[in-house]
Amino acid sequence: MPKNIVIFGSAGQLGVELVREFTSRGHSVIGMTRAKLDITDDSRLEKYLAGVSAEVVINAAAYNMVDVAEQEPQAAFEVNALAVRRLAVACRQMDALLVHFSTDYVFDGASSRPYVEDDLPHPLGAYAVSKLAGELYTRAYLENPLVIRTSGVFGPGALHTARGNFIELMLRLAAESKAIRVVEDHVASPTYAPALAARTADLVEGDHRGLFHVGGGTPISWFNYARMIFELAGLQPELRATNEREHRTAARRPRYSALSNAKMESLGLAPMPPLREAVQGYLVARKQLVSETPA
Repeated sequence: MPKNIVIFGSAGQLGVELVREFTSRGHSVIGMTRAKLDITDDSRLEKYLAGVSAEVVINAAAYNMVDVAEQEPQAAFEVNALAVRRLAVACRQMDALLVHFSTDYVFDGASSRPYVEDDLPHPLGAYAVSKLAGELYTRAYLENPLVIRTSGVFGPGALHTARGNFIELMLRLAAESKAIRVVEDHVASPTYAPALAARTADLVEGDHRGLFHVGGGTPISWFNYARMIFELAGLQPELRATNEREHRTAARRPRYSALSNAKMESLGLAPMPPLREAVQGYLVARKQLVSETPA
């Protein structure tokens, strides 16, 4: 049965795919950007959601500047935790489903195999702490929310965002004809936004609740990920491997944060596409978007 769905963060690379996916399935979708309604605005949030009779509220909005968060932890906490609490309280009042996206960064990276939902979180920095707090607020105020952890999201919508994604960063650096250094000792499971949006819709329509990992399904180092991107893009920049010791950042990051999708797949949902196939799909979609953009 079609539902009234409100999607916050609808202009982001995941948000645009969520709007497209749920709309294509016949749901009534309202995409909300920060300019329309800031989720940190407590006075307007609950009134707005009640006014549109929201049955499902999807939160794809986030503060995701991992290193900057070390200088402004309060700003990260306000968006990633306190605003999520407001959404949870509003959904409880309306008996609406809250779908909230979290991150692989809630883990410390000490594992040597993909993380499962039962693994104990241990965030390493301000951003990671704020995201875990958002999860906890969601579960504290709601009996049956849907929390989805993901990893290194990339989607064509990044072409229209200020921050972009890892693929866009690599392509931009390749165009500068300089040596590119990427860490080889950090592993994640990069996730294609259109596939993540489709699995999210499957979970919602299947009335599945609780905590799920929906990562890209392919554990890979950022160095090997960069090498794959350049190979598929037909580029040959000077790519050099570096490591955490040589490439210090303001925030600590988990060395291994790949996610296991076994719980999701046990429901009968389709596995995520292989990373190579997803990156190829991204590059094709990107080429189409670039060709459609006015000069």
